[in-house]
Amino acid sequence: MMLDESPMKSLPLMPPRAFTAPNDDAPLTRVSLLYIEQRINLYLRFGCPLRVHQIDRWRRCAVFPPAQLFCRIRWESNDYGTTRWQLMVLQSGRPEEGRQRVRGVRPGAHILLNAEGERNVRAVLLQIDAIEAQCIEPADVSPTYWRLLSNRLAAREPLPDYDADRHAAWLAGRALQ
Repeated sequence: MMLDESPMKSLPLMPPRAFTAPNDDAPLTRVSLLYIEQRINLYLRFGCPLRVHQIDRWRRCAVFPPAQLFCRIRWESNDYGTTRWQLMVLQSGRPEEGRQRVRGVRPGAHILLNAEGERNVRAVLLQIDAIEAQCIEPADVSPTYWRLLSNRLAAREPLPDYDADRHAAWLAGRALQ
């Protein structure tokens, strides 16, 4: 075999199969995750994916059904230290809804919160820890609360707490829908 010949040339290129929900024809949201030691860490802080596919040693793909909340954290560094901190709380969308394009999230998602920089990311992580300390799953928190945190971060206002009363009101309202 010559150097320019490869066995892959003879195989037809097939588009990747769209993931679908087990009991629904709605396409799922795929979230790319990555870990390269001392360089980049792209991971989920919370969320309940249907499954996680291990692509290779460094890459994974988490798959979410429509209307699920999840938090993705991106940390990057170089030889001189940390270059990027990013925390995004996202909600997977339904096919009929418009979604925002997010790098590494296919086909896109609703951005509820986007925190950039160490100070903002640490502030949101403290809120997530406080929510978990109350035995509330952060993925079950009201999407409105995450939008409120985003707006408060942008305005440099104090971040409001999420308590059991607010959570009970959210669950009661969701049950009525």
